[in-house]
Amino acid sequence: MMDALLGDAEVCAVARSARPESEAADTLARVAWGVIAEPGDGVAGALIAQLGAEEAMRVALDDSRFALSDRVIGEAQRRWRPRARPRAVSESLHGAQEVRARLLLPGDEEWPESLDDLGDHAPVLLWVRGDASRLITPERVSIVGARAATGYGESVAAEFAGDLAASGTLVVSGGAYGIDGAAHRAALGVGGGTVAFLAGGVDRAYPAGHQQLFERIQASGAMVSELPCGAAPTKWRFLARNRLIAALGMATVVVEAGWRSGSLNTAGHAAALGRPLGSVPGPVTSAASAGCHRLLREYDARCVTSTAEVRELLGLDANGNGGRGGGEGVRIDPDQTRLLDAMSTRTARSSIELARISGLSEERVRALLGLLSLDERVRSDEAGWRLGVA
Repeated sequence: MMDALLGDAEVCAVARSARPESEAADTLARVAWGVIAEPGDGVAGALIAQLGAEEAMRVALDDSRFALSDRVIGEAQRRWRPRARPRAVSESLHGAQEVRARLLLPGDEEWPESLDDLGDHAPVLLWVRGDASRLITPERVSIVGARAATGYGESVAAEFAGDLAASGTLVVSGGAYGIDGAAHRAALGVGGGTVAFLAGGVDRAYPAGHQQLFERIQASGAMVSELPCGAAPTKWRFLARNRLIAALGMATVVVEAGWRSGSLNTAGHAAALGRPLGSVPGPVTSAASAGCHRLLREYDARCVTSTAEVRELLGLDANGNGGRGGGEGVRIDPDQTRLLDAMSTRTARSSIELARISGLSEERVRALLGLLSLDERVRSDEAGWRLGVA
């Protein structure tokens, strides 16, 4: 497949047009991976990390490189080969060119490094319509929730998103009906930034009823997908898309969600990544808030009832400033959040005990305690470590 692509002068020309500063081979290989592999394919991610995109593509489609007895590789090859068509890669590039979608690759200046926290499941590339620089906004919050939202849920989502966006925080969501739409609209309404991750190609408005909203997002924010133009949204792709929403946000807030809401999937990714997780409570009799209450009970999510409490999740003060009131809006290390959660103002704990409670290594705990003590956020004595100023 790579030889066919590199031998097609027109395809190479389009690839160079999309990425004039990069080698056409690497660009074509990554676009090809976006065509043949589903989002979050860990086997593809591991191959690319080990061999590079171009060589990984050659290996993936070549029986002689791996014994078919290798079950993992064999199964992956059977997934990839039916899609290994040079024409599909060409169509992907031409489709992006038609809608003026920009191709972002890892290492680019505007590539959001927080997505790399996904490891082998990180995206191979991103297609962006709109302002790609929005993806590296210093402060970012993911606001998600039910499609079939109540007026209460949409009101809370709009209040949070509007207040945060007005102070420069990027609002990240999925472009769906309900909570997602309310968050995007509120951010746009105050002239703030917002990013919508899609489960299909960026040339497809889904849901169709949000066509005008997507046009507004493109004008002052960004629509983003790892799927090629023309790709249709599917149930699996919505779930895979959720990991990007969780990874881009410095914290995730679930505003309203039923017991089996897809928003719980996003929350699960945020928790797995060590991102702060907030949940908005609702009436105990409301099925629309059952998932939020489940997060509070089972996922140890923080109860969030105001914009100020969302800013606490992000490590900001009430004015949107970072740390102890400075104006930089510095991101808090998720490991610091985990360690601080494991500490008490009354009970002193050793570094070994804090490592066990937080799930961090003892070496990491000791390093963080040193940093936090400089900021007077923790104190130590003969009994161990506590929160607060001595």
